[in-house]
Amino acid sequence: MARRQPRRFLSVVPTFTRSSPVEAAALAECAARLDPSRLARGVALAPYTTFRIGGPADLFYRAHDADDLARAVLAARATGVPVFVLGLGANILVGDRGFRGLVVKNEARGVTWHDDGHVRAESGAVVADLIREAVGRGWSGLEHYVGIPSTVGGAVWQNLHFLSPAPARERTMLIEEIVEAVELLTAEDERRTVDRTYMQFGYDFSVLHVRPDIALAVTFRLAPGDPAILHRILQENLAWRGGKHPWLEYHPSIGSIFKKIEGVGAGRLIDQVGLKGHRLGGAQISHIHANIFVNLGGATAADVLALIRLAQEKVLAETGYRIETEIGLVGDFAGALPAD
Repeated sequence: MARRQPRRFLSVVPTFTRSSPVEAAALAECAARLDPSRLARGVALAPYTTFRIGGPADLFYRAHDADDLARAVLAARATGVPVFVLGLGANILVGDRGFRGLVVKNEARGVTWHDDGHVRAESGAVVADLIREAVGRGWSGLEHYVGIPSTVGGAVWQNLHFLSPAPARERTMLIEEIVEAVELLTAEDERRTVDRTYMQFGYDFSVLHVRPDIALAVTFRLAPGDPAILHRILQENLAWRGGKHPWLEYHPSIGSIFKKIEGVGAGRLIDQVGLKGHRLGGAQISHIHANIFVNLGGATAADVLALIRLAQEKVLAETGYRIETEIGLVGDFAGALPAD
């Protein structure tokens, strides 16, 4: 059996993996720059994530449009306060102690449709809503991603993907294929519109993983589609996902925990070593898909991290493969993470 080269466990997206205590004066100065009607303190983040896990944020602000989002991020940067932009809370594990700094809940959901198939959506727009509207208007390109919880910002951050339509499903459809432009607040505090080249899209990757640019809005280029075919794709994809993924309404999760291993599959390895269905605390490796962990009720970030380590260690010991996490770790984990 071919073996993966050794790599460090718990390899995650570097941005916002940890947060440290912030001086009260800096928090107060940041708060003073924000609209008090949309600002709160000590808000638990668990209800705002698909895993339903996570402690409180020092400051929690609801941004109502792209300009408001940019102002909030600039306020945090100007005062030296760590900032995290929160969409639907998928693909992230928030620490049990929450986030030390400002969490901006992205509710910038403005959408403009054009007759030529272009649609500009602010980064807090929900992809599911866009899909519904696009199919109703007879535009193709977004329907492949039905059933995946994501905002527009999250979609370009992670380069949202799914298999091409049944029955062939011969390739992966990447959302980069329909992205024409992205409006950013750059790391240099500039408002800038960029093309796909700047975004450096890859599988589960964009430049936003390595630069603290913030997506404010995205312009997609859609193509005319046959409504009958579009609805068939929606139904087939939802049925496929429903048979292979736990339902969020009953078993909160955050999608795949570990990175894809070509030709093997992390979930297959975890199943092979007998961990499918294994539980630690309130967290469990799903009976349906071993690369998805679920919250059976009351799960903590510490439970999830312990389950991740167990899977990594057992897979390495019994198969020789090192499986790496693909989720983002956000906030304060109170020393639960390994040293760099």
